[in-house]
Amino acid sequence: MAPAERAETGVMNDHELAAWLAERAGALLCPLRDGTLDPVPLGHVADRTANAFLLAALAMLRPEDAILSEESPDDLARLESRRVWIVDPLDGTREYASGRSDWAVHVALSVDGIPVAGAVAQPDLGRIAATGAAKPLLAARRPPVVIVSRSRPSERSVALVDALGGELHRLGSAGAKTMAVIAGEADLYFHEGGQNEWDNCAPVAVAQAAGLAACRVDGSEIRYNQPDVSVPDLLIGAPSLVARAVELLRTI
Repeated sequence: MAPAERAETGVMNDHELAAWLAERAGALLCPLRDGTLDPVPLGHVADRTANAFLLAALAMLRPEDAILSEESPDDLARLESRRVWIVDPLDGTREYASGRSDWAVHVALSVDGIPVAGAVAQPDLGRIAATGAAKPLLAARRPPVVIVSRSRPSERSVALVDALGGELHRLGSAGAKTMAVIAGEADLYFHEGGQNEWDNCAPVAVAQAAGLAACRVDGSEIRYNQPDVSVPDLLIGAPSLVARAVELLRTI
């Protein structure tokens, strides 16, 4: 049975569904960049297009579940639901609209505040990371590559990189940064200065499924489906490197 047929008949598990949704939403976004729209309206159209698809598909395939999306009004009734899909239909809108490849589609399922299933799709690169399948943890490089925000790097990012004796790289979407760590192109993703749950729920889900650690900069667990959806900071990487970064950030 083809993936679309399996989705329509409801036989996909949550891991498979997250991957299918992220991949299909990404496939809808690529043709929109045909040169007929300027970057700002293109970003708006793309956000709405992917969001409409995700909302409709989840309403059909998981009608009992709640949804938290960056592109929809927040219905606080989600707080009464154990199962909440947390989606960012287009993470890295500026990168997408300017023709860069470091944008992504995020789809994740939080159960009792824990990201249990998720997928991050990077359509321009033809790659997707999803939960549900074990992945080998790649060996770290020396010196480590620390990846930070392309447009809003933290003031402490340079100090952390110096303390680790590493190299600093900048990239767009949170999903793209996490995918770089999963793929072994970077060793640590450090973000500080504010995100929301839809920015990192799917990245955290796929990172943890790949054997990486994901936490706040003080080492605490990130909880999802909260009344306040802000997530001020984030670390993703190999457990030993994340632990080292947490210790260093206490003194930087």
